[in-house]
Amino acid sequence: MYSGMGKSISLVVLMFCMIMQADATLPNFIIMLMDDMGYGDLGVFGEPNKETPNLDRMAREGALLTDFYTANPLCSPSRAALLSGRLPIRNGFYTDNAHARNAYTPQDIVGGIQDDEILIPELLQKAGYNSKIVGKWHLGHQPQFLPLKHGFDEWFGAPNCHFGPYNNNKTMPNIPVYRNDKMVGRYYEGAYNIDRATGESNLTLFYITEALEFISKPRPKDQPFFLYWAPDSTHAPVYSSKKFLGSSRRGIYGDAVRDLDAGVGAILNQLTALGIANNTLVFFTSDNGAAIVSKTHGGSNGPFLCGKETTFEGGLHEPGIAWWPGTIPSGTISHQSATVMDYMATLADFAGLPLPSDRQLDSMSLRQALTNGSEVKRPVYYYRGNELMAVRYGLYKAHLWTWTNGMDEFNHGINFCPGEEVEGVTTHNQTDHSSQPIIFHLGRDPGEKYPLGVRSAEYKAVWADIQVIVDAHKKGLKPAKPQLNYCDNAVMNWAPPGCKELNACLPVPKSTLKKCVWPH
Repeated sequence: MYSGMGKSISLVVLMFCMIMQADATLPNFIIMLMDDMGYGDLGVFGEPNKETPNLDRMAREGALLTDFYTANPLCSPSRAALLSGRLPIRNGFYTDNAHARNAYTPQDIVGGIQDDEILIPELLQKAGYNSKIVGKWHLGHQPQFLPLKHGFDEWFGAPNCHFGPYNNNKTMPNIPVYRNDKMVGRYYEGAYNIDRATGESNLTLFYITEALEFISKPRPKDQPFFLYWAPDSTHAPVYSSKKFLGSSRRGIYGDAVRDLDAGVGAILNQLTALGIANNTLVFFTSDNGAAIVSKTHGGSNGPFLCGKETTFEGGLHEPGIAWWPGTIPSGTISHQSATVMDYMATLADFAGLPLPSDRQLDSMSLRQALTNGSEVKRPVYYYRGNELMAVRYGLYKAHLWTWTNGMDEFNHGINFCPGEEVEGVTTHNQTDHSSQPIIFHLGRDPGEKYPLGVRSAEYKAVWADIQVIVDAHKKGLKPAKPQLNYCDNAVMNWAPPGCKELNACLPVPKSTLKKCVWPH
């Protein structure tokens, strides 16, 4: 009798140990960040042509985040916020050269992400994560700012946007493509060419292959990974691989979306084939709203007002999906107000890591929202450069300032709100409403067309609540030193690390340090 009981106890102990070991296995993380892709570009968010079957499946099998935001209506600040869990005003990715100006990291920018910022891969290092970035970095291109200096173990991609070609002339070099800490070529050259006439390029194929190889590579037992997949084909000039070129009813932009959707499908399928889908959390979103200024070469922001560069909903309200079979219930629809900055706290929560306690974070764990549908009422801040332009709280959004862009640009065809002008709202002068904000109810009016009447009881009650939030936020705010104030032609990508091995170094011009000019 004792012998049989002993065997039963041993079996129970063994099963308990196996369960504990499984629970102790840290999850893998993947963040898929698209470039200038809008809320209305996915079939699941209403795109009428239904050309994103893999993303639509990802949403069905996971969670659709209906109220998901980036941290800035422009690329570099939003990416810095995502990786640091902090608003750009806190991590230095803004300019104060002029009021409320969007700034980013062109290749003549002097600044970049600072060493004292703790990025997601640096945090995950403490738990033994193997981290890789595939695609666009955009947090500074000088050597001290590159990914391997800030927690990533591997990198394949580029430090800047794929503007060009510049033909490496005396005024501008082509952007380098890196493998880890050395360049392996340049955009518009050789394997990394983008045909500006047809839009054909193999870059997305490279980025998909790099992701699949990283996911599949042998690692020490139980070592988790973090993949930051940041392809950029939906940013102008838009490009697509040959397989999808001409396949979309939407033109070249739709071709690029279909190409990326196929990449999402390949990555999810690979996780399933490797048997690790149930231990991998995957997020999908975009760095800012669609660049509707690009017309048919840009995306769609669905029902939202305006687009990239603005602090209307079209500039920051993004498609959001979370996928984790067995952990996130399929078919989940979350109305939790959330931002890209929440990735840091969420990943730390699932990895069992404490967040940095020596700095102000703007990150909240989404664990409960994703796993049991809970919602927490919290503010969302809309910054443009050094100015807090708007605040959302619950379903209400208060515009403290409004501005699209100046009349000088507008009169030259640069329109961030084509066909969407709302009188007194989409202003071409920087307009201060801080004493009497323009307030919208985003549930009844997601397109921000019908402001609440300022004399209504609803307006007065809402503004009373939001005013307290604004005052507290500004009182506790400690802006970092702005990193996007100075430009210099000498810091362009003339002679990146690795150029000597490729015989691809270019003459570095004399330094001409100056304040950057940010027109909008």
